[in-house]
Amino acid sequence: MSFLARAGRVVTDVRPLRESPAYRRLWFGQTISQFGQQMTVIAIAFQVYDLTQSSFKVGLVGLCGLVPLVLGGLYGGALVDAFDRRLVALWSAVGLWICSGVLVAQAYAEIDSVGLLYVLVGLQAVFFAVNNPARSAMLPRLLPAEQLPAANALGMASFNLGFTVGPLLGGVIIGWRGVDVAYTLDALTFGAAFYSLIRLPPMPPAHTGRQAPGLRSVVEGLRFLAAAPNLRMTFIVDLCAMVFAQPRALFPALAITVYAGSASTLGLLQAAPAIGSLIAFSVSGSIGRVRRQGVAIVVAIAVYGAAVAATGFSAIGLPGVLWLGVTCLALSGAADMVSASYRSTILQTAAPDELRGRLQGVFIVVVAGGPRLGDFLIGSIAAATNEEWAMIIGGALCLAGLATAVILQRRFLAYDARDPEP
Repeated sequence: MSFLARAGRVVTDVRPLRESPAYRRLWFGQTISQFGQQMTVIAIAFQVYDLTQSSFKVGLVGLCGLVPLVLGGLYGGALVDAFDRRLVALWSAVGLWICSGVLVAQAYAEIDSVGLLYVLVGLQAVFFAVNNPARSAMLPRLLPAEQLPAANALGMASFNLGFTVGPLLGGVIIGWRGVDVAYTLDALTFGAAFYSLIRLPPMPPAHTGRQAPGLRSVVEGLRFLAAAPNLRMTFIVDLCAMVFAQPRALFPALAITVYAGSASTLGLLQAAPAIGSLIAFSVSGSIGRVRRQGVAIVVAIAVYGAAVAATGFSAIGLPGVLWLGVTCLALSGAADMVSASYRSTILQTAAPDELRGRLQGVFIVVVAGGPRLGDFLIGSIAAATNEEWAMIIGGALCLAGLATAVILQRRFLAYDARDPEP
């Protein structure tokens, strides 16, 4: 096999972008809007820390969005299964845009209310929990099954490109002009997401006799999940990583105390996992050829937990050495990209279409709600110890939880993408 042929098997698989104009518009629109959204994430964390000087209060930002995210995700998934997925995504995007506008207004008005920021985070969580399942449930309608692993890797790259550029640019902008300009740029870039959704074709429910969204519809999805061990395991192992070892609430304090930095240092720490994810994405051409996807997920999460713990050890052993902490965080991001791509693929291929929206709703509760709960947990650990030990303890808890889950559900290691079983 020639060098070019071998390289082609390793570099990124971009067939979904090349072969599906609708997916291409969706991907580019989401990528552009991610820049602004991640500026808002860092701006809210910076504003809360600036007002309170407390990592615990920054951790509460995640907790304030947790309950709205759970309720919005479960009910939002039922909406996705009952109505046109494109329209559900559009209307929830309108809600997100309104929240962005209120953040702009409070910043320029210098309201300086942590309570208002918490409320807006909760509202954003509700709309996000509806919007994201709708977008994810669209992919099997836009692409053939064999391209879904590549599409999910591209989706992670989109998120992490925004997670890299957004915090870095946001840190510079906050230090230069303040949080009000960062919030404004978020509101402006959100227009790209609207354009991509407007151009999509209608996506009404494919099945007949659809059930109206409500408690009974939500319970039906949860009942299916209870009898689907492989799908359930993808959620459990991700919770081990995101609840126990999500370090982002510690970044403001780490930037100022351990690394003696500023808002720009905070932006670099926030972007480091995404940088690692993008590096992993650049050599993800073989991701669609891996069949033992359960094994791949377990290995990736083990690497993630070890990398977060290593970040804490580096901060203790070599305080002030920013590049070492950034490298460890980048490794955690690379591992998370691999895990997320396969977890999304298992959900999209093993779940029936008529339940896909509700299961995507549960998925977003886990992948977005887990880190919010993790923000609170690791902020609490940091309050009892310090930021460095909080990462070490969190990484150890992640590995212990993962080992326990695998021992209790060993069948997950035998999952084969050629015969996807829920």
